[in-house]
Amino acid sequence: MMKILTFRDDEELERGKPISLELLKAIEESRFAIVIFSRNYAFSTWCLDELAKIIRCMRETGLTVWLVFYDVDPSNVRKQTGTFGEAFSEHENRFTENIKKVEIWRDALREVTNLSGWHLQDWHESEFIQHIVEEMMEKLSSKSSSISKNFIGIESKVAKLIPSYLGFKNDVCMIGVYGMGGIGKTTLARVVYDEFCSHFEVSSFIANVREDSKKHGLHRLQQQLLVDILEDKNIDIRNVYEGVDMIKKRICHRKVLLVIDDVNQLDQLEKLVGEQDWFGLGSWIIITTRDEHVLVQHGVLKRYKPELLNNDDASKLFCLKAFKMEQPKEGYMQLSLKVVEYANGLPLALITLGSFLVGRTTDEWKSALDSFKKTKGEIFDILKISYDGLEEMWKEIFLDIACFFRGRTKDIVIQILENCGFDARIGISVLLEKSLLTIDDNECLGMHDLLAEMGEKIIRLESGGKLGKQSRLWINEDLHCVLENDMALEAIQAIALPWKRNFKFEEFPEVFLKMSNLRLLIINGFDIPDALDFAPNSLKYLSLDYSSLKCLPSSFQPKELVHLDLPFSKFEYLWEGEKRLGKLKFIDLSFSTNLIRTPDFFGVPRLVQLKLGGCSNLVEIHPSIGQLSRLKYLDLICCVSLTNLPSMSAEMQSLTTIRLYV
Repeated sequence: MMKILTFRDDEELERGKPISLELLKAIEESRFAIVIFSRNYAFSTWCLDELAKIIRCMRETGLTVWLVFYDVDPSNVRKQTGTFGEAFSEHENRFTENIKKVEIWRDALREVTNLSGWHLQDWHESEFIQHIVEEMMEKLSSKSSSISKNFIGIESKVAKLIPSYLGFKNDVCMIGVYGMGGIGKTTLARVVYDEFCSHFEVSSFIANVREDSKKHGLHRLQQQLLVDILEDKNIDIRNVYEGVDMIKKRICHRKVLLVIDDVNQLDQLEKLVGEQDWFGLGSWIIITTRDEHVLVQHGVLKRYKPELLNNDDASKLFCLKAFKMEQPKEGYMQLSLKVVEYANGLPLALITLGSFLVGRTTDEWKSALDSFKKTKGEIFDILKISYDGLEEMWKEIFLDIACFFRGRTKDIVIQILENCGFDARIGISVLLEKSLLTIDDNECLGMHDLLAEMGEKIIRLESGGKLGKQSRLWINEDLHCVLENDMALEAIQAIALPWKRNFKFEEFPEVFLKMSNLRLLIINGFDIPDALDFAPNSLKYLSLDYSSLKCLPSSFQPKELVHLDLPFSKFEYLWEGEKRLGKLKFIDLSFSTNLIRTPDFFGVPRLVQLKLGGCSNLVEIHPSIGQLSRLKYLDLICCVSLTNLPSMSAEMQSLTTIRLYV
């Protein structure tokens, strides 16, 4: 049955006393008001004050007013005759110094009686009351069923959620709705709650659990839940253990619709919705969170992740906020398309940007489009909540992916990050669970554009806007500015630049001298002849795709180097003589067609993987390869000039894969 919250006049309110503030507030917050006119109604000044307030709310907030004429002729009320006329004669004599108040009451009666109502004559009271209740139920049901029309794209999400996960089976159904901040989890839960609460005995929507539990404690949320469901405002919970006990004992036989919104810790679920047997058969428990792992920990088997809006729905939502209609105004079509493309289906971004642009000129729109990265504070603040809850290592992994590795294969990124000292496999799993990352069918990592921008903004804010103090550099112009103005500092941890041939590192031969904490360097396609002479010992990952170098300089010996990625290079040999790189595990020289011979491997005893596939001019592999006891993978595909292999000694006990075919 549907839950209807009611408020009734105080039966003990004495005649002549002013209307209470509590009653005024109740009228303001109500959707319906039922006014019952009796023979002596107009003699009560507080009833008339109440009526005046109801009429004001009817005009200002859309309050729906129903009239019941109980043992009184409607014409007496409308014309203020009979007992209503007697009452107003008395009021005019009593309020001679405030006759305006009496006129307000008269006007309220005239206005309200223009509405339709019920006249109780031949009805039995019980039948009459039942009829009003049924009318109210129908109105509320119709109201709630139309709610979803106010949320663009929500109907398809509800359609997926309800049949697939909840249904109407006679058991307790617990479901988690998870996804990145701003994707519409709470909106979806609210629509389901409003549309289906009539199917339950009682219901409760506990919002902002993450924030409120931090401010007030979980016992306050337990108390709110019990007050809503038991409809007893006198419930007082002193601690969470008392709250758990009361929820288990007092709700277990009731069919409940319960929403627990924005959960971020397992303890919140354990104390609010611990086990299914806490609730009666047929109950729905809907949990929203940014962190799927919290749901997994609590054993929530049914989990749903809302999708981003498609282009049509995104455009409609944006236009409703920016233009108050579903299509752009004349002259704004192309500008609107750019904003919608930028928001990339995220409802929060579409709503925020649309609200920001409403009423502005096309010139202001063009200016705003160029500066959105500086004006999206609200969006970033909401998205950053998930980031702030990460452990420090997961934050570092998030920032690396945001700046460097979107679109890269998951396993490759894990390998790179593990070589930089991060626990990348579990870290990426955490980011996926918290909806800060996505992964496609090809196992490539993805991240919403706004999340990536947030990561970049975090790095800039942490550096105080000083490029030399940024932990990461990913824009050619920024690195050039750092080098040209000698701003490089030990704060720089990672550099990864997109392809750009006209960047000349030889202009800055001591480029890495001050970057004493540099761990990752990806500079594909650049000329970097002398700068490697000053590579810091901290360097763990080096990628020089398409490098023009013939060999690594003799002074290049970073002690922490783990991964050397040099495919498609001009290398003729990797280094001369013996080079001590005791932590080096991976060497990739694939398709380096100028490569003639491999180096002496004596100084790299920990080498695990050696890729030489496509090195068509390779004629010699140094015999020291036979001493690599940890080598697991050796790729020699298409090494067509290689005629002899060195002997594979018994020490190569780890070798599992050799690729030789041409």
